Amino acid sequence: MLDKVLRIAQLYDFYGALLTDKQRRCLEMHYLNDDSLAEIAEEFQVSRQAVHDILRRGEQLLAGYEAKLGLVARHRRDLGDIAAVTAALGALPDSCRERPETQKALKILSELAER
Repeated sequence: MLDKVLRIAQLYDFYGALLTDKQRRCLEMHYLNDDSLAEIAEEFQVSRQAVHDILRRGEQLLAGYEAKLGLVARHRRDLGDIAAVTAALGALPDSCRERPETQKALKILSELAER
């Protein structure tokens, strides 16, 4: 279950703006705030089944956007590449690692990895 929550949260980070306001709010309440279907249904004054349908539709849309655009997969690849380059720079002899250009490269990579 945790894997699903993390996957939906990551997809939401990338594609949430493409959802309707209601889908976005329902996904936030359920996955980010851990609200139950009943709590969300009460908030929107709809049935639990309606909330379930909104959530499933939102999840399907997020997965569909990822299938078409692949931004999350690209982000993961980019992070792997950044880690590999950082490790390679870290493996340099001390005399090379202490150079200003190497320190600058490490700083830039660190900033990229934080995004």
